[in-house]
Amino acid sequence: MVLESLIGPVKAEKNKKWLFVYGLVYAVIGVVMALWVFRSQASMVMVFLTVIAAFPLFYKTLRYEEKKDLRKNITESVLIKEHGEALKYLMFMFMGFVVAYTLLFLVLPKDLTQSLFSSQLTTIESINSNITGNTASLDIFFKVLANNLRVMFFCIFFAFFYGAGALFILAWNASVIGAAAGGFVQSKVSEYGSYLLAFPISIMRYMTHGIFEILAYFIAGLAGGIISVAVINHKTTSEQFKHIIIDSLDLMLLGFVVLIFAAFVEVYITPIFF
Repeated sequence: MVLESLIGPVKAEKNKKWLFVYGLVYAVIGVVMALWVFRSQASMVMVFLTVIAAFPLFYKTLRYEEKKDLRKNITESVLIKEHGEALKYLMFMFMGFVVAYTLLFLVLPKDLTQSLFSSQLTTIESINSNITGNTASLDIFFKVLANNLRVMFFCIFFAFFYGAGALFILAWNASVIGAAAGGFVQSKVSEYGSYLLAFPISIMRYMTHGIFEILAYFIAGLAGGIISVAVINHKTTSEQFKHIIIDSLDLMLLGFVVLIFAAFVEVYITPIFF
């Protein structure tokens, strides 16, 4: 109840950058509680606890954005722009997750880190094994896009059936990025000379394309969640519901376009710099 009362969507829109701090705090508390109570299963439990902390804000955001759809005489372009305000502060919160997980990966003892991020490290190994250096760049592009589309579908699915369930997919991705970024820092710290330089470079390496992927996932989750709230609150034959469906489909299409761009950046742009 304490975390739930900290911030709502209206306050979040006015204090977007503070959501980075909230995200960082939520993730740290999740890790501490997971290690304290569920140490043997901490790699998954820390994600669940982070989601539980952030869930109230995300669910209130879905309801708040659904109400925007019900206003009369508002064009789709204006509506998409207004949804963008929610997407901004959610992205700040996600970055808080990523930075927290990365820092914890670096500062905790190595044996504890391997246990805490065991599931995430297994996922990273699986991703790397599926994309080899001998694979043509176009093949890699379609593999990356197919995987990202699958994640996007799960975001829509989870958001529709579980309300803010898409938040779990996003928090899980933040923990995987944190583990990958932390591993990158450890492997490159001798090359860059210090953690202070290697850390931001690591975050940039994964978020150059990751920022667009996560934005697409948030857009998809927002679309699925808005439909979920609308199904509960309105008759499916009403004009209000039809308007909400159109807006949600526009969001999904936007998310798909952003995801294609994210895959392009990951395959063709990120390797140039990193």
